[in-house]
Amino acid sequence: MALVDFTSPAARDWYAGKLEALLAQGVDCFKTDFGERVPVDVAYADGADPERMHNYYTYLYNRTVFDVLRKHRGEGEAVVFARSATTGSQKYPVHWGGDCEATYESMAESLRGGLSLGLSGFGYWSHDIGGFEGTPTPALFKRWLAFGLLSSHSRLHGSSSYRVPWLFDEESVDVLRQFTRLKLSLMPYLYEAARTASAEGVPVMRAMVLEFPDDPGCAHLERQYMLGSDLLVAPVFSDDGDVSYYVPEGTWTHYLTGRTVTGPRWVRERHGFDSVPLLVRPGAVIPVGAVADRPDYDHADGVTLRAYDLGRGARVTVSVGEVSFTVVREGDTLRASCSDPSLSWSLAAGGRTRSGSGFLTLELG
Repeated sequence: MALVDFTSPAARDWYAGKLEALLAQGVDCFKTDFGERVPVDVAYADGADPERMHNYYTYLYNRTVFDVLRKHRGEGEAVVFARSATTGSQKYPVHWGGDCEATYESMAESLRGGLSLGLSGFGYWSHDIGGFEGTPTPALFKRWLAFGLLSSHSRLHGSSSYRVPWLFDEESVDVLRQFTRLKLSLMPYLYEAARTASAEGVPVMRAMVLEFPDDPGCAHLERQYMLGSDLLVAPVFSDDGDVSYYVPEGTWTHYLTGRTVTGPRWVRERHGFDSVPLLVRPGAVIPVGAVADRPDYDHADGVTLRAYDLGRGARVTVSVGEVSFTVVREGDTLRASCSDPSLSWSLAAGGRTRSGSGFLTLELG
């Protein structure tokens, strides 16, 4: 392994030139692996202290790569897949947690580390589904699939074996398909969470205490998280599917089944491989896309606004790309409007759905 001295403008330009040659061949972006194994018995061009450079080196490394991509692909298209980071590296997204092991313990450790990263100002974080080192059991792989697809970005990746689902069992194919389709249908919601991360610095995957700072029950939680502001995710860390998680105050709704649970309290459940605790926050309106086989579609076209436990007098505004929706509850009636009167969309609540354009009303049972 050779190290580039990124404190040297000439070295940065030389390295950038190598990347530009790859971009000319059609490469879209780069995975900036490593960056943390920096020796101290070196001399930097700018005279920097080698000890202090251990963290800063990775910042200069990723900045160099990101700047090349921004120059050639534009501000909105530049992205790296970065492993090492330090203060300020959130400006060069996205990141993942490095070489975790294929165990439930490491799966939980990965989540703990990712939530810590989010609390440190990083907006987008993920992990290798199934763990990197070793080979997961089919059960672990399927549990990790649910967790991985309900992360800000998702990747099947490993060291000593392939992570394609059909090498584990047929059920793994079904589980991957189901949670992939779930994520793609949630793209209108996830896109807004990503925009918030970019504009406001609030991470896509949030420690519970970040959303509920006044709930002492959330202060220590590290095995569950909020995906965006309104979806609670509690990954399953066992073969048998037993999982315990904390529900804050209010009546929450299981997204996959419609079953409700009222907090604040701890809940214990058992889930199959095709399920995971995914709960909708009371008073939320979740925009669900009409497409589930790709992420890059018109998220507003045919979107369904799913309203959950809106209180009387509640007013919720939801953004889907450049389009905004407003949902108001008046008595037992939901009234919703769209900023684009030509758009076809739907409003759903309590098992009922109304479809149309412009302005929709829905009577609650």
